[in-house]
Amino acid sequence: MSRNDDVRFVASSIKLPPFSPPHSSWHRRTPCSIFSSIQLTPRTKFPFNINFNFNLHPINFISHFLDNQRFVHKDGNTKKPTAKFNPFAAVFRRPPLFCSASFAAIDTDPSVASSQYKGDDPGEVSLSKNVSSSRVAEEERVLISEVLVKSKDGEELESKDLEAEALNALKASRANSALTVREVQEDVHRIIGTGYFMSCMPVAVDTRDGIRLVFQVEPNQEFQGLVCEGANVLPSKFVEDAFRDGYGKIVNIRRLDEVISSINGWYMERGLFGMVSGVDILSGGIIKLQVSEAEVNHIAIRFLDKTGEPTIGKTRPGTILRQLTTKKGQVYSMIQGKRDVETVLAMGVMDDVSMIPQPAGDTGKVDLTMNIVERKSGGGISGGGGISSGITSGPLAGLIGSIAIYHKNLFGRNQKLNLSLERGQIDSIFKINYTDPWIEGDDKRTSRAAMIQNSRTPGTLVHGNQPINNVVTIGRITAGIEYGRPFRPKWNGTVGLVFQRAGAQDEKGNPIIRDFFGSPLTASGKTHDDMLLAKVETVYTRSSDPNSTMLVVNMDQGIPVTPEWLAFNRVNARARQGFSIGPAYFLVCLSGGHVVGKFPPHEAFPIGGTNSVRGYEEGAVGSGRSYVVGSGEISFPMRGQVSGAIFADYGTDLGSGSTVPGDPAGARNKAGSGYGYGVGIRVDSPLGPLRLEYAFNDQRNDPPISPSDMAQKREKEETELKVPESLPICSPPQPISTPPPHVPASRPTEGSDPKISSSCDSRSSSGSTTESPDPVEKRVLKRPREVNRCSGSGCRKRVGLMGFRCRCGEVFCSEHRYSDRHDCSYDYKAAGREAIARENPVIRAAKILKV
Repeated sequence: MSRNDDVRFVASSIKLPPFSPPHSSWHRRTPCSIFSSIQLTPRTKFPFNINFNFNLHPINFISHFLDNQRFVHKDGNTKKPTAKFNPFAAVFRRPPLFCSASFAAIDTDPSVASSQYKGDDPGEVSLSKNVSSSRVAEEERVLISEVLVKSKDGEELESKDLEAEALNALKASRANSALTVREVQEDVHRIIGTGYFMSCMPVAVDTRDGIRLVFQVEPNQEFQGLVCEGANVLPSKFVEDAFRDGYGKIVNIRRLDEVISSINGWYMERGLFGMVSGVDILSGGIIKLQVSEAEVNHIAIRFLDKTGEPTIGKTRPGTILRQLTTKKGQVYSMIQGKRDVETVLAMGVMDDVSMIPQPAGDTGKVDLTMNIVERKSGGGISGGGGISSGITSGPLAGLIGSIAIYHKNLFGRNQKLNLSLERGQIDSIFKINYTDPWIEGDDKRTSRAAMIQNSRTPGTLVHGNQPINNVVTIGRITAGIEYGRPFRPKWNGTVGLVFQRAGAQDEKGNPIIRDFFGSPLTASGKTHDDMLLAKVETVYTRSSDPNSTMLVVNMDQGIPVTPEWLAFNRVNARARQGFSIGPAYFLVCLSGGHVVGKFPPHEAFPIGGTNSVRGYEEGAVGSGRSYVVGSGEISFPMRGQVSGAIFADYGTDLGSGSTVPGDPAGARNKAGSGYGYGVGIRVDSPLGPLRLEYAFNDQRNDPPISPSDMAQKREKEETELKVPESLPICSPPQPISTPPPHVPASRPTEGSDPKISSSCDSRSSSGSTTESPDPVEKRVLKRPREVNRCSGSGCRKRVGLMGFRCRCGEVFCSEHRYSDRHDCSYDYKAAGREAIARENPVIRAAKILKV
């Protein structure tokens, strides 16, 4: 390598303007003109982002971003931004370092150098270079004998840790190595890149051992305090926690860059228009943060027609504005604005809703304009038809039709009035409903609803399917008023007062008080029951997703205004919780309730059906004063919009079926508990979610039998068990008259009972005694009958219509139905003798007249 006697080094530090954007001519700020031809910015990226404009005024990034941003909801469809959506990415970047440094070397004429630096310290030599030869000098290498890191005054650093950080950052600058200007410049940026130094200046010193390269650095101050201005919604605890780890330590620019990014990220995650617009390190180690937040200046409502032209709206602007959670003076949030658009669209009287934010002049605030396209008419007439759950039978089972007259925007206040009529094969509902979703002048978002209803529904849920021509329907006349409002986030409460008159009717509409089995249908014993119910309900929903977490607790309390009115308390609770298990979703549901007091049987809790225990008919498991139903379901995607499900349900009346007035479950032989399981397919169609399920129950081997079939079966069995002819009611035994001596008495048939036969066949007019019941009948009357229970020894099973009546007069289960399995009191031998005597009467020969 050639000697470097004609090469001199000169070093200079450059203080960059704090937080100014990179510019092609920013190196012209250097005091020396020779740096104009040298690339001062690093050719490789720093290990951190430094392209953030801290001098950016808030109104600049607001206008830059809002020109193309708007929230539009049309026909109920919402365009949701992706999770990685960053609205500020095009406006500002992450913060830069506070300063940088550069190093340059230029080859020049020695004479010029000596004239320029004559009289200077011989240990320092300077070098000048023509602009045309700068590139050649950059590639020329200089042998370095020693590399040191010192303070800007040339003294040793107080902290050896900082010296070690700077030395570890060096890559090319090593002792006994030949370096170029470019390699030294890159090592300068690596030292600055550690984040601990405010400036770095390389100095070349000529010694007897060679050229010594000294990096003179200026460390940052120790962090001693924080001042944050303009942060109105940013939690102070969040800022304190972000800076807590660096207190009392040298300020690290890399760490400060991360903290500022976290603060900006806090605003981005919440969709707030806010950012850190300035950072300054004051004397004494105080860091000053300047935060800019865009507040809402004004909210305007603009009605448009289908073509987008301004028009006069029917809805009052105040009714729309009170739906918004975004208020004047708040920091504008895009997430909150999106939620407000959805709320206005949910009013049901809009076809299109959009919110457009715009800068409010030079104030740094935002003006919001909400464009509304209303529906043509707030009212109308609708009709429809369909098939309901199969709780009735017949060729038109479950077929229903409906018609409604409605108005969804009364007086321009979003009040709703609805008159509807629904008619089915048996049931019918006529209802008048008025709803005010937000009472005028109330700041708690209280709603009010009034209702009058006349309904007639089948009583099969509790009283089961009756035999032919014995259909029971429950008629109700209801009137009430309810008030509801949200009292906490995701919590809603409702209170109300409802009057109800309910009674049972037959298929012709005539009031009845007992069903086919003799069970009462009302609690008062009259044709109807009157009750005044105070209702309280609390609902918790995590989100609007049908499978999200939900909790519902309601209570009805009967108020006995008069002694004839019913007084009872009914509590019911439902809970739902979902869990994600990989691609599958596991949903658990639990419900339960209890009734205390005097209540009509049709108000009992029915168990079984599509909304309870699948695999059973509606109310087929039981109906009790108490109940618990649990359900578990796993759903998993299959293909496209089709998903599958596996489910299992269990329900029980907790043994309370017999405590319901009249025990309707026991009379119909309901098990009181049962489970079901099955599979299903769900399709998300344009018409809505469609679901097909196939379920089994724990009684699947025994097909359900309707009460009419059971009654016919019992009648057939009793007919088969009877003897060919019914035993006549016999008179007391009469003495048998002796035939005349000349007529030989016929011998009675073997095995016959002459006393019974004579007493049944002959009617003697002489000598009658007091009648006494048959001995068999006496034995039957000895044991009292217990309804719907097996009379077997030690067996108390419910039998209902499924019981078997023995000839002794008792009812038994399938296990004790035979006479050898219970203490049967019927005398089969005596009955057989009587049957034989009837079929083989005594034959008497006619008298022979002698001549």
